[in-house]
Amino acid sequence: MNEQINNRKGARKVQDIPKEVLDLLNNGNIETVNLTEWLAVNHIELIKANFVDIGIPGDGIQKVLDEVRKQKKPSVMNTIKVVGESIYRHLNGRAEFLAVFEKLKAHKSDSIRCYAPYLVSLNDESDIEEKLNEVKDLIADRHFGVREVVWMALRPEIAKDLEKSIRILTEWTTHEHEYIRRFTTESTRPRGVWCRHIDKLKENPEVALPILENLKSDSSKYVQDSVGNWLNDASKSRPDFVIELCDRWKKESPVKETEKIIKKARRTIDK
Repeated sequence: MNEQINNRKGARKVQDIPKEVLDLLNNGNIETVNLTEWLAVNHIELIKANFVDIGIPGDGIQKVLDEVRKQKKPSVMNTIKVVGESIYRHLNGRAEFLAVFEKLKAHKSDSIRCYAPYLVSLNDESDIEEKLNEVKDLIADRHFGVREVVWMALRPEIAKDLEKSIRILTEWTTHEHEYIRRFTTESTRPRGVWCRHIDKLKENPEVALPILENLKSDSSKYVQDSVGNWLNDASKSRPDFVIELCDRWKKESPVKETEKIIKKARRTIDK
């Protein structure tokens, strides 16, 4: 593989992606480098090219493909979910399940790694702590797409057992890896993006204070943006909570990191 492909910045439009790059992406040989490439991946081609080597039986591959083709309004995000759920349904309880999961989450293709979280989130035999620990390396994945998919896959499970989840995630707020810290707020946003709201946090954002307090002056912009977005979500149903918290933080933590969070948190209130 030439150096030009490895060091590419990625096209801005799908039609501008070089055929060689698109073929490599659809064969699972390289990672996407931007959102345009991520959205351009043909998951049917990707499945056909890789699932035999991953260890998914032929009848399982056909069932996955059938589910993907049955979508009435396909989108990349929904396709990934359909593929992950279909693999889970077909392999759950079978001897090859764990080996397939390990190969999915370690694959060189970020698009294929995106399927893995659903094999964890759907497992009724695991509690939320086990599920979170099983996907922790995916939460810290180097690729933005995998990091987004993993919180969306686990979010419904977090919402089901919110109090326990918040206790676990509060411990994660001190993790050395910014991606792990960012997950604690991104996965619990009251409204979130492309996902179902968490009504309890819309009505009672105080429940998540242990997480928010630990991150109010986080050094990472990635984390700061997520905390600010969390509070902006909350401001749409509980502006009183956000105003009071931001006022208190301004006094208790007069540093630029907290100032940036407060600015983003209050953007709807200050309109």
